[in-house]
Amino acid sequence: MNVSIRPMVMDDYAAVRNLWEACEGVGLSDADQPETLSAYLERNPGMSCIALKKGRIVGVALCGHDGRRGYLNHLAVDPQHRRQGIARALVAHCLDALRQIGIAKCHLFIFSTNAEGRNFWRHIGWQLRRDLAVASYSLSAK
Repeated sequence: MNVSIRPMVMDDYAAVRNLWEACEGVGLSDADQPETLSAYLERNPGMSCIALKKGRIVGVALCGHDGRRGYLNHLAVDPQHRRQGIARALVAHCLDALRQIGIAKCHLFIFSTNAEGRNFWRHIGWQLRRDLAVASYSLSAK
């Protein structure tokens, strides 16, 4: 694999944003602006992480919790660096961070049209649920 994993910091934002934009299946929104992402990282210290190869960010995973359940968001690996175990290493880092604070279950959201992503999660042992639906409500001023 030949990558190093470390916690994400805000100095990584520009490179991380570019990676997300280059990866199909990652849905970005207002919640992914620097101010909101900074607050997320502060609320969940050391949980989100990046993968570095030769000093370049080639993978990222956001991770946090609500006190009961963990959540993974925006797992992305540069398409040129896939199938090398990078995504698995990022997920392992996030799950270990959640375990260390006593979180026993983790969820993620994935677009139903993201076949590659769905296959990845199934392949590493996650159960895709059919009994839940997601509803969203925007609190932004309109």
